[in-house]
Amino acid sequence: MSDSAARPNAVQFVRYCCGARLPDSMRDWVRNDLAGKGATGRMMRRVAVPAVLVLAPFWLIPTTLDVHLSMTLPILIPFVYFSHALNKVWRRHMLQVHNLDPKLVDARRSKREEQMRQSYIDRYGPRSD
Repeated sequence: MSDSAARPNAVQFVRYCCGARLPDSMRDWVRNDLAGKGATGRMMRRVAVPAVLVLAPFWLIPTTLDVHLSMTLPILIPFVYFSHALNKVWRRHMLQVHNLDPKLVDARRSKREEQMRQSYIDRYGPRSD
């Protein structure tokens, strides 16, 4: 992952955030981006940027804090909820777009659950005394 050629440039990155496919040479970067540690947070931040850019001009209107909040929060809060709810759906779709296994989205959780299951079996499972 340290190879700088394996990362998208700024234009490719913006297109990728909008759903475009990156070249096959960047598959490792895509795999890590969509299924690696912190993938959910990265996607939430990417979705929040356009929302904040659209809502930012409302804060230029000279008024009170209450009015600013009442203009922007009713839009921003559902935006955050929906981006969280659809996070895995979008990541699975993008993995398919890049010809990667969509099950990679759940791979970290499955590995963690398997470790917890094994720990439980080791601790409370049948004993061979």
